[in-house]
Amino acid sequence: MNITTGRPVTMAPSGMVACPHALASQAGVDALRAGGSAVDAAIAASAALAVLYPHMTGVGGDAFWLIYDAKDHAVRYLDGGGRAAASASAQWFREQGHKEIPFRGILPATLTTPGAVSSWVEAHRQYGRLPLRRDLEAAIGYARDGFPVTERLAGWIEATVAELTPHPETAAIFLPQGRAPRAGSKLSNPNLARTLGALADGGHAGFYEGDVARELATFSQERGGFFDAADLKAQGARWGEPLKGTYRDVTIYETPAPTQGFTVLEMLNLLEPFELHKKPYLGADHAHLMVQAKQIAYHDRDHHLADPAFAKVPMDMLISKDYANARRSLMDPARAVPWDKIPSYGSLKGDTVFIAAVDKDGNAAALINSLYGVFGSCVVAGNTGIVLQNRSAYFSLDPAHPNCVAPGKTPLHTLIASLAFRNQKLWGVVGCMGADGQPQIHAQTYVSMIDYGRNIQEAVEAPRWLSGRFALGENRDTLHIESRFPSETIDELARRGHPLDRWGPFNELAGHAHGITIDPDSGLRMGGSDPRSDGAAIGY
Repeated sequence: MNITTGRPVTMAPSGMVACPHALASQAGVDALRAGGSAVDAAIAASAALAVLYPHMTGVGGDAFWLIYDAKDHAVRYLDGGGRAAASASAQWFREQGHKEIPFRGILPATLTTPGAVSSWVEAHRQYGRLPLRRDLEAAIGYARDGFPVTERLAGWIEATVAELTPHPETAAIFLPQGRAPRAGSKLSNPNLARTLGALADGGHAGFYEGDVARELATFSQERGGFFDAADLKAQGARWGEPLKGTYRDVTIYETPAPTQGFTVLEMLNLLEPFELHKKPYLGADHAHLMVQAKQIAYHDRDHHLADPAFAKVPMDMLISKDYANARRSLMDPARAVPWDKIPSYGSLKGDTVFIAAVDKDGNAAALINSLYGVFGSCVVAGNTGIVLQNRSAYFSLDPAHPNCVAPGKTPLHTLIASLAFRNQKLWGVVGCMGADGQPQIHAQTYVSMIDYGRNIQEAVEAPRWLSGRFALGENRDTLHIESRFPSETIDELARRGHPLDRWGPFNELAGHAHGITIDPDSGLRMGGSDPRSDGAAIGY
């Protein structure tokens, strides 16, 4: 017996769901047992997370999907990004004295419409086997009857009290009796239960038209926000082509623009000739080279990435092996590359949930759903119970930048999801939370499994680093690294010039990763869940 993790990999013969809350994973598996597809399971889990994990996701956020249809052996991409209101204007913000879009409040809350629900409805229309109401059953029950406050949720509410308090509708839900709830208590959100019920009954129109939409639009207009009833009605999810790349013997699909999925493929292209599998696992070279690949890919992201409906994004070039070969000269195996040589401007601050689902027929769903910041904008829209996202804070106000805000435009998205194949067979469903950390975590997880033979649980539980800054004042090339790395690795990274932030073990800021792999011989589903979250991989 050789179990080297805090929990063994989860194994099941038929279906599996992995996500950052055990009750949400269970809701997804219940949908599978009821005859649902991987998409039904993903919707059930995502809706449950909108209630159970309200600091990280919600129906007021955005979502992106990769869906594998086993019968057609096809991977499809679904864009559930919210679009900017018709009244959106960079000039308006500049005239109000803003140098950037505010991170909290009514402005980012209403600058883009909620996009996730439109993607749930469209994915269900194409691939759902159960009634939509059945998929939403667990979420409606938890919102109506109450849900548990975990240690993590209690901690994030406590940390965000000052930003939740100014909004009465928000405080009424998350600050009962005017203070943060204790772990082990219950919260409820009956207004959200009614909103989910309207979605269950009316589908797209039940959310984006009718009573829910009227309340959202009225709230926005009365509070000086942007979106109105016409903006909500116009929101719809869009099918597109995923990105596809290879790393050694594995084919990996990632979500395309406006998401940053290409950076994972570029990082792996940059790394492949270094043959990491011949270097020590968790050694200095392992981390050092990956950090530099991240720096280059993120520099390209910040220069090129935007909504492809509004800007030309040279995606074929960015994910090509030839481009990586040209860019690799910037990497220095001996020394850290300073930020100002390859600058990037994102932030590691942001929260998200990822859901992996595989059904008994081998279909898979990789779904990433988010509010962006902790509790998004911190604004709950009237009596809807909906926490509105602040994803629009990622827009630029620079009219020359491809990501500048404009009516109908989706902002640059840190959200990404992935699927992986070996020998033309589905092998992995992998994703994580963590804003700018997401591609870094994807790459670390895949390298752990592909180069070092770790299983999915070992890969998501492994010591982790994130390169970048969480807050103003930090170096932009700070290397945050968990203490479970070998001490000699950390010391050598410091010697090579990396500005280090030495984290303790299992730091939640390192992100939550989850995934499912499929054994090529037995077909067993193998699930991994990050101990930095409240999640679980559950199968049957």
